[in-house]
Amino acid sequence: MTNQELMQLMTDMDLHEGGIENWLPDNAWLRVANAVEAKEREACAKIAEAYANGLERNYSEIIADKIRARGQK
Repeated sequence: MTNQELMQLMTDMDLHEGGIENWLPDNAWLRVANAVEAKEREACAKIAEAYANGLERNYSEIIADKIRARGQK
């Protein structure tokens, strides 16, 4: 998530006016948002890995890898 995306999200939710910098220094909100995204990606990847057994297992691992790769922008 970019700083601009986070600011738009917070604006859409009526959580801030002006810049995030007015709340916390050094883009702390952006770091929090990125940490939340990473946890959600990992949770989704674990669901994908646990989904199938046998021959389908390879596909679920591929899907899990692709989910995790989304964080490597």
